[in-house]
Amino acid sequence: MTRTTPTDLRSKDDERRRRPKPVMAAAAAAALALLLAGCSGAAPNDDDSANRVGLERFMEQELAFGACDASVVDSQPPVPEIVEAAEKAKCAMLTVPMNYEDLDGTTIEIAVARISATGDNPIGSVLLNPGGPGAAGTTLAPLVDALWTGGPIPERFDIVGFDPRGVGLSTPAIDCYSDEERDADAPLSALGEWTEESARAVVDKCADGSGSTEVLAHLGTRDVARDMDVLRSALGDDKLTFAGVSYGTRLGSVYAEMFPENVRALVLDGAVDPLMDTADRRIQLSEGLQASFQRFADFCVTQAACPLGTDPALATAAAQELLQPLDKKPLVAADGREFGFLAASEGIVSGLYSEASWPTIIAGLTELEAGRPDALLAIRDGYYGRSDNGEYTNSFEALFAINCLDEERFTEEEMTQLGHDLNQAVPFLDPGSTPPAQDGCEFWPAEPTLGYPYATDIAGLPEVIVVSATGDPVTPHEGGISLADTLGARLLTVEANQHGTIISANSCVDEAIADYLIDLELPDEGARCTI
Repeated sequence: MTRTTPTDLRSKDDERRRRPKPVMAAAAAAALALLLAGCSGAAPNDDDSANRVGLERFMEQELAFGACDASVVDSQPPVPEIVEAAEKAKCAMLTVPMNYEDLDGTTIEIAVARISATGDNPIGSVLLNPGGPGAAGTTLAPLVDALWTGGPIPERFDIVGFDPRGVGLSTPAIDCYSDEERDADAPLSALGEWTEESARAVVDKCADGSGSTEVLAHLGTRDVARDMDVLRSALGDDKLTFAGVSYGTRLGSVYAEMFPENVRALVLDGAVDPLMDTADRRIQLSEGLQASFQRFADFCVTQAACPLGTDPALATAAAQELLQPLDKKPLVAADGREFGFLAASEGIVSGLYSEASWPTIIAGLTELEAGRPDALLAIRDGYYGRSDNGEYTNSFEALFAINCLDEERFTEEEMTQLGHDLNQAVPFLDPGSTPPAQDGCEFWPAEPTLGYPYATDIAGLPEVIVVSATGDPVTPHEGGISLADTLGARLLTVEANQHGTIISANSCVDEAIADYLIDLELPDEGARCTI
């Protein structure tokens, strides 16, 4: 996962026009996997009285906040305000049932980080999810607190991040690949070359690394929404105040569907369309990436030396000419790692997440043209949160596992057609090889549990806000419009080429979010901000 890594923080009096890298890079990892491969159940009855009684011991638990794991501080960018916020954070473990249909069975632990409100009149907690799925919220809380410091939200709310089940510091955590396999891009290579044997083998690898096959059956969004409701109660909040980005908009929407009576306020930023099925949404995502690449190409040709040439209409062909040979003849980076088509694609995709990173892509492609892959590899490493000593977060494994429980599955014929459709939708990432015909999730030890469409016709839901950027590369603006229409929400449109906007330190967005979270005051109909 790539966290937002702002290089500086200015006072609230500044215009704050920085565009930090977005928090949801794990979602782009999913995008790339889907482009090269492609990987409904109803919710149980939450009104069952016996189940409610059995949940009381979880809902009423007291969280023992204390020192956080060192990674909460160590994983932050070297920005004094963010490090200071991380050092203020207190952490705890929330106990929840692994299986909500067996409340006396195995329990798991959800990692929680909290930075307490600084004012004298706190409202409660604002719970955060950074997306993915598979991104850790414990490291997001300090970043958000630092970016919002100087405004009213940290005065009135505890800023709370959590690592969803299977993710980060939560236990058990999903572990399918070694760091060496991640360096070799084994997960994405597998996604591009699925066979029945490898699809069966990945279940065994994930089960072995995570402790049991049972763990793999209980990672879906509906279980995480239930965990959120337990956390809400354990934090002492009568109703949930939530801000979610990218996949976090799915999580917030599913929570609203399951627990509408427990919603106080939802901010849903970078929306996943709840009406699109898996195949259509993957195509929409791919088309968004291609549109973002074209906007990047339009910018590139205005620079002194663009490695894609001087005609933006030919940029896709130029990218293919640079990238496709790497599939058969990878380069070797300075640290000895092979750098192939997948790593190069990952580097470009991560840079497309924010217009501020476009010059970095240009530099990386310029180096690649000269046979040097290290600049693009550095972007790719940041994309996945690879540390200097070569250790990875488990965000990719968690993303794959959670999607196996959320997404629809495909026959061989459907997979082949989807692969061709995706390559047509995002030709700059077409590897030039035959798409796989095996669904990597076919042998997962549980059927999908999300169901499509979701979050429709919710009765009793308070008014919520959907925030959507017009140039979002992976959750295109039309998805934000759809989610707002589906939830009857107020849409805040942001003129920006980036994924996720509420942590952009933009005064227009910040003020709209603060007014809503604190006073439940919605922005005007048709409200727009510019970043």
